[in-house]
Amino acid sequence: MKTLHFDCFAGISGDMTLGALADLGVEPEALRGELRKLGLSGWDLTFSQEERCGITGTRAVVALEHEHHEHREHPHHHEEAGGEYRHRTWKTIRALISDAPLKDGAKARGLAIFERIARAEAQVHGTEPENAAFHEVGALDSIIDIMGAAIGLDMLKPDRITCGEIELGGGTVWCAHGELPVPAPATLLLVQGLMVRTGGFQKEMTTPTGAAILASSVDACETASRFQELRTGYGIGQRKLPKPNVLRLSLRETPEPEAAAIHTQIPWLDEELTALEANIDDMTGEELGFLMERLFEAGALDVTYTPCVMKKSRPGTIVSVLGDLPRLPALRKTLFQHSSTSGFRETRVRRLSLPRREERLSGSFGEARQKTVFWRDEPLRSKIEYEDRARLAREQNIPLEAAEQCIQGKPRKPL
Repeated sequence: MKTLHFDCFAGISGDMTLGALADLGVEPEALRGELRKLGLSGWDLTFSQEERCGITGTRAVVALEHEHHEHREHPHHHEEAGGEYRHRTWKTIRALISDAPLKDGAKARGLAIFERIARAEAQVHGTEPENAAFHEVGALDSIIDIMGAAIGLDMLKPDRITCGEIELGGGTVWCAHGELPVPAPATLLLVQGLMVRTGGFQKEMTTPTGAAILASSVDACETASRFQELRTGYGIGQRKLPKPNVLRLSLRETPEPEAAAIHTQIPWLDEELTALEANIDDMTGEELGFLMERLFEAGALDVTYTPCVMKKSRPGTIVSVLGDLPRLPALRKTLFQHSSTSGFRETRVRRLSLPRREERLSGSFGEARQKTVFWRDEPLRSKIEYEDRARLAREQNIPLEAAEQCIQGKPRKPL
């Protein structure tokens, strides 16, 4: 089978990925032609042959008409801390990509990469993915990097994508939020589930963009011991360092993966969260209902109540709350102020979840929100938001199931 292998011995960034794809054989003019379908102006994408520590490859550069207004996200420009950053939200970028007449595979991969970044940024900054504001990644040149990578990978159409250990780098890096340790918080979230190492360079070598490209594309983390090399491409980084600052892409023929290897695929999102639990036996149902409302207002990802039997055979309730790190102080305060507990338990947990996307449907029923869960790029199942189904059911005096059928454009079942 045709396997594309990312060899990230010097890390990975968006522009290095573009350069390696072009060096591997993706036609530059065809790539530029697809990128123009995004409808963005003020950019140009050039490719040139350069050398780093004796290795020759392709360097990709996104040139902007107003270079001082847009700052690069990749490691070669992170150090330029001064200047004005361009902000775009995930909602804005999703609409841009969704409306573009791109091929389905490239569009789905681009959306998956940006959704990964949105979720990571939201977790770092304590907000919702929908409202996550991209800073460097929202800049025009970074959009070209990410969508160029998505388009290039769709052009190659490998049967499988793999990667070995990923060099993250070391030291500190400047970004829109100031000076941060390497790896940056968002990068560390994005590489969860991938094999990484640090300290090979005292620079940021893997950026959030590079990490998101891998997290959204890699089927397995492995280094094949048996393969037939078909083509090799090198993407050149801007900085000249004592060791080769390049990304190597290897297009190779490999044996069919064994069944055990299939289980290393990572089409899900991996998050580290905190579970808070308290046993309560002296609150009324109304008080527990109000507590649940306040916990969700404080940013809880989930709240559940489980009946239990406490000491002296008293009936009680286990209050279980799931939250991420930025919201923990607010959740703790809410539990202490709005419940009768004098203490609770905290446990670090991992949550694995499939990516999901929300779209708005419109028709004679008005407007309704539909959420779709994806397994890789394939839609797995969809569901209409309860509030929208309930609104239509009340308006037309029909069952909830019939309201859903109406929104989805299905014939209504006879009563």
